[in-house]
Amino acid sequence: MKLAVVGASGKIGSRIAEEALNRGHSITGIARNPDSGIKNEKISWVKADVLNTEQLASAIKGHDAVISAFGIDWLKPETFPLFSDVAKSVISAAKKSGVKRLINVGGAGSLEIAPGLQLVDTAEFPEQWKDGANEQRKSLDVFRKENELDWTFFSPAIMIEPGPRTGKFRLGKDNPVFDENGKSDISYDDYAVALIDELEKPQFIRQRFTIGY
Repeated sequence: MKLAVVGASGKIGSRIAEEALNRGHSITGIARNPDSGIKNEKISWVKADVLNTEQLASAIKGHDAVISAFGIDWLKPETFPLFSDVAKSVISAAKKSGVKRLINVGGAGSLEIAPGLQLVDTAEFPEQWKDGANEQRKSLDVFRKENELDWTFFSPAIMIEPGPRTGKFRLGKDNPVFDENGKSDISYDDYAVALIDELEKPQFIRQRFTIGY
């Protein structure tokens, strides 16, 4: 497939691009700073403002799918609302460009830890991440109101961090996936594996899903 990856130079976006390339897909990397991205002849880098819908639509036109791995600066609260703004821009650009398939890299804060209780609303959720996670939760609502595109919102495990690519993990929908020790974690690389799996063999069209070991 020909894939457009928004934020392809970031921690998660770069892993997604690498995983897709290793499976034979071609990538257009869309980033604010393309020069910082991975160097590969199969990646065509485009510098674009993701909030400029016309510019973004032009960049993704002709692709089979769009992956949005846009990331904010967690140390700058003024960037937190970008989660929803970017979601709206990517959805609009996809429609303008005729790209129907869209996968969004989401957050874990909106996962339900108990019936009616989302992780971000628990007392245990770290205070320094709460405002950003709350804004990221709002972006899920943006997608849930979208009924034309074949979107998927992919929430990571509660903890996502560097680690090996094992290819062994479990998937869930709206609840965190815990292991036998009560931990919910995943490596960046295994998250990327599951995302490309979903592109190749869709299971969660117009749904959110999540992952864990």
